[in-house]
Amino acid sequence: MAAGIVVVVAVTLILASRDQAPEVQIAKAKRESLSASISCNGKVEPIDPFIARAQFATFIQKVEVTEGQSVHKGQVLLVLDAGTQKTQLAKARADLLTAQEQLRNALAGGPPDQVAQLDADLSKARIDLADLQKKQEELQKLVAAKAATQDELDQNTSKLAQENVTIEMLKQKKATLATQASVSQQSAQLAIEEQQDLIQTLQGYVRSATVTSPLDGTLYSLPKHAGDYVQVGEPLAQVADLHHVRVRAFVDEPDLGVLAPGQTTEITWDGLPGYVWSGKTESVPKQVTMLAVRSVGEVLCSVKNDNLKLIPNVNVDVKIQWTNQDSVLVVPRGAVHGDPPNYFVFVMDNDDTLHQRAIKLGIANPTEFQVVAGLDEGDRVALTGDVALRDGMSAHPVEAGQR
Repeated sequence: MAAGIVVVVAVTLILASRDQAPEVQIAKAKRESLSASISCNGKVEPIDPFIARAQFATFIQKVEVTEGQSVHKGQVLLVLDAGTQKTQLAKARADLLTAQEQLRNALAGGPPDQVAQLDADLSKARIDLADLQKKQEELQKLVAAKAATQDELDQNTSKLAQENVTIEMLKQKKATLATQASVSQQSAQLAIEEQQDLIQTLQGYVRSATVTSPLDGTLYSLPKHAGDYVQVGEPLAQVADLHHVRVRAFVDEPDLGVLAPGQTTEITWDGLPGYVWSGKTESVPKQVTMLAVRSVGEVLCSVKNDNLKLIPNVNVDVKIQWTNQDSVLVVPRGAVHGDPPNYFVFVMDNDDTLHQRAIKLGIANPTEFQVVAGLDEGDRVALTGDVALRDGMSAHPVEAGQR
């Protein structure tokens, strides 16, 4: 009789203790597809943009477009004041003609009128010399025959000598003119090259004064207005095809090891909540740089922008999916305890008692871990909550999400 009473009391105490066991949320280890990703920030950039820059310092004469509009190939964007350059171009062309005339004269041996005059004078002197030489021979015969005087012969001899002097002087003048022409030829050739280079430069300036789009695209930057003064090299307009853009993602150094080209990316922008743009990683960074206090690698991502709503230079959020595995065993993050590599969970057995069990983890996403060892599909694991979990404790299981 006494023994029976003891048994009843013991059973009553056990049942009472069970009624006082805390409620613990549980979840089952299950198999599903799991993607692991890296989240970071980034900046949108155009791909192969056209950036028009001022080729010379001047004022903007007029602007034909507005920022943000679509433009087509060959469309005039703005016009610069090139009046000074046009005046300089006209003078350079006139100077080129002068230099070319000087070169022609130099190649001809000197100015044509001077060369012609010298040739004519030299030809006449040679004819006169021939006549005097002929007369000299005749006078010499006449003097020998006593038909002419010695004085007549001496006078002709003097004229003959003077004519030889005249011919030598003309030859020297022609040689001097030729020497001067040779020097003038080099000078003229140099002047021609200088003027041709100047003309080419000025023509480029004049052409660049009318800024046109070289492609069909979007005018995403127009920092200047009509009447503004611009310095050499200042950007005037920027155009790109924004149907595809590039995002420069700044990935923290510890996450760089899992990156590879071709990984799926998702881009979001606070300026347009609800929009998601998809893309792929293009390259893996070869170095890290400092970004404020962060050590990051710059990952370039090619992004589709069919709606043209993602504009250059905006700051965006980037999610790079670096792996996607099918039918892996997963548990909620809230069920996992410990520090790497020593992780464990609390498994609930059939009599609702918790037992600590070591596990090994694989990939993870923001809500789940892959379990590669230590659990089987269907095992019930306890989730962290208000109750401190411990090995061997009893608990009332409550399916996660049902409390």
